[in-house]
Amino acid sequence: MLSTRDLSLSFGGVVAADAIDFDLLPGERLAVVGQNGAGKTTFINICTGYLKPTRGIVRFDGVDITGHTPRSITRRGLGRSFQLPQIFTEHTVRECLLLAASAPIDARPGEPARPRRRGGFWPALDQAVDSAEVDDTLALLQLSSRAGDLAGALPEGQRKLLDVAMALVLRPRLMIMDEPTSGVSSDEKHGLMAVLMRALDERRITSIFVEHDIDIVRRYSTRLAAWIAGRIAADGAPDEVLRDPLIIRNVIGG
Repeated sequence: MLSTRDLSLSFGGVVAADAIDFDLLPGERLAVVGQNGAGKTTFINICTGYLKPTRGIVRFDGVDITGHTPRSITRRGLGRSFQLPQIFTEHTVRECLLLAASAPIDARPGEPARPRRRGGFWPALDQAVDSAEVDDTLALLQLSSRAGDLAGALPEGQRKLLDVAMALVLRPRLMIMDEPTSGVSSDEKHGLMAVLMRALDERRITSIFVEHDIDIVRRYSTRLAAWIAGRIAADGAPDEVLRDPLIIRNVIGG
């Protein structure tokens, strides 16, 4: 589903991605671990179009997407959520999903990108997108009861769910999540991950998630890639990778 060959990127003298060869199969739940600065987010940013590699290639479903814009990559079916949720804090939860769902709608040259119809902006947008899909996605992420609340008023865990919901409303085939449990209290992490993984399973979405909590990694991943200094140092079954002395010493600690 996703593959890279010789993927490399340097910032001055710092090698953030070092000749990465990688393949992801449909249906996998890949956890990504590594110390800060190991290259995890750089890799995600290259694959989702936020950074351009110095050399190498990224393919999604067999199509070369190297250097494509985030918008075009999203349209191909690769969704992304962020360590810091990228939500519209001054809009309601449902409005956030309406705006996300409208992303594929192009304006004609010279016309405003947002729909302008009689009756106001939001009713027009509700007609322009698949509003049933919006409501279904809210229910899937257990956000229906907060649909009318301002996104900025949500607790951190629900902000994370909303960030993912804004990607899922576009029905991606692959979802990449950058630290979905960061900033969430320890007693809420497992509940958050259970909701996310149930939603991804229901829609048969392959996933990659960056995570620091090893207990979360063990419970929710089917495969684990550990990063050291811009490279994948170990890749395989979670229990095997977590027993690797190199990973214990350089990633987990102890």
